[in-house]
Amino acid sequence: MLLTQQNLSQSIISLLTSAGRLSIILPLLVGSLAQAGVTERDQARRIHDRLTGVAPTNAVLDIMEAQIVGNDAEAAAFEAMKNPAFYNVTLKNYAAPWTNEDRSVFVPLNDYTATVVGMIRDDIDFREVLYGNIIYTGNANGVTAYSNANNTHYEQLEQLGPILGDLSNASILQQQTQTAVTGLQADATAGIMTTRAAAEAFFKDGTNRAMFRFTLLNHLCSDLEPLKDVSRVPDRVRQDVSRSPGGDSRIYMFSCVGCHAGMDGLGGAYAKYNFNTETEQLEYTQTGVDPKYLINADNFKPGYIATDDSWVNYWRNGQNKLLGWSDTLISEDPAISIDARGHTSGFGAKSMGKELANSKAFASCQVKKAFQAVCLHNPDGYADDRSIVESITADFMGADNYNMKSVFAKVAAYCK
Repeated sequence: MLLTQQNLSQSIISLLTSAGRLSIILPLLVGSLAQAGVTERDQARRIHDRLTGVAPTNAVLDIMEAQIVGNDAEAAAFEAMKNPAFYNVTLKNYAAPWTNEDRSVFVPLNDYTATVVGMIRDDIDFREVLYGNIIYTGNANGVTAYSNANNTHYEQLEQLGPILGDLSNASILQQQTQTAVTGLQADATAGIMTTRAAAEAFFKDGTNRAMFRFTLLNHLCSDLEPLKDVSRVPDRVRQDVSRSPGGDSRIYMFSCVGCHAGMDGLGGAYAKYNFNTETEQLEYTQTGVDPKYLINADNFKPGYIATDDSWVNYWRNGQNKLLGWSDTLISEDPAISIDARGHTSGFGAKSMGKELANSKAFASCQVKKAFQAVCLHNPDGYADDRSIVESITADFMGADNYNMKSVFAKVAAYCK
């Protein structure tokens, strides 16, 4: 019998199946066989497809192929990112799930999504996504002015389509300040956290813990459960948290406090914000805290009573020190101080956003999300993937100065 590549593959698969190791080896085997005969032009086409979702022209493909032949796949990725579809489709869909609790991509364009797209397009230090006085708005015929009370402005911009509403065009999607557009005072702005879309999704109910949880999910790639640490100081746990849920104080001591100690310590930064569901607008309390922060006080009267928007990061010690908090931030930003035990503190969402954005967990999260968007799988499952994520994260925090296009270029080059 002629031993063809297909016969050889089937024989190997049969052998591995009998050995019970198929689930481990098969992806590598199939991937290796699939790579046979792949040319630089095929790799260029793959990079373009993954970054834009549309086919490249022959002229663009020629340029990208030559760059890959010259051992510069990152340059080829940057060439692909010149296509408007990278902004109008890929980045829009990339950021959309961050704007709602269902984490759905099927939501209209809004100020949160538009701001993420604009920041990446304009090579802005991506840490500002959590603390900048920044917002992107549309400038096109047929689009009404930005409104604090609805999302019509962005829905109309999206309905214009990828030509008249081209998000890659700086004259159509324009950078502005939240202070100028929404009227929010500068020290109350905190990047996407103080956009209308984020407020509607995460500030409208409860005591704003949703905003903290989804900020962790979307920008540090971790839910609260993995960060649970019952050894942290519980003095910031508020009155609305029962210390004996179901009549059993052990549940609080060995479970609830693990999340609330850290979350309520940092979450105090949101004490002045509320999304008014009647006016459909974000509200900011100038004096004291929003009344919602004092609800359910009878659950535990001796609990912490918020009187301002101060926050403290108890996660700088204990197991969550591994999130990689920045030591240089303390010396660089007078709004953030540190006590003798190593806990940082400050006032308001802006300074707390800086604390989160300067962590290694934030940087690593941006790389992982870009990797998954381009390479179409989670990088945690393979040693080579984890290694490249670590390398790109180091570049992102260092020489690339938190430039997200560089991240997309590097992961596209890796997955070519």
